[in-house]
Amino acid sequence: MAASEIKIKVKLFSIYQEVFGTSELDLHVAKETCVGGVLESLIEQKPQLAKWQEVTRFGVNLQFVEPDVLLQDGDEVVLIPPVSGG
Repeated sequence: MAASEIKIKVKLFSIYQEVFGTSELDLHVAKETCVGGVLESLIEQKPQLAKWQEVTRFGVNLQFVEPDVLLQDGDEVVLIPPVSGG
């Protein structure tokens, strides 16, 4: 890992879990990455997820956050797509 990078864990649910085939990813990202940037990076890898970008909520370390929150080394990011059902 380069000095300009941090390591984060991304927890995946619903459509994200289906598309990536796993419940979590360990990623190395640039130090100045915001939580919304993580989603953008994942959409670059899996473009079929783009339709969910505007409706996904974000969590960092068990707190809901806005997409512009900067990440720290060791953060746990949760991507929360809309859930159907009741």
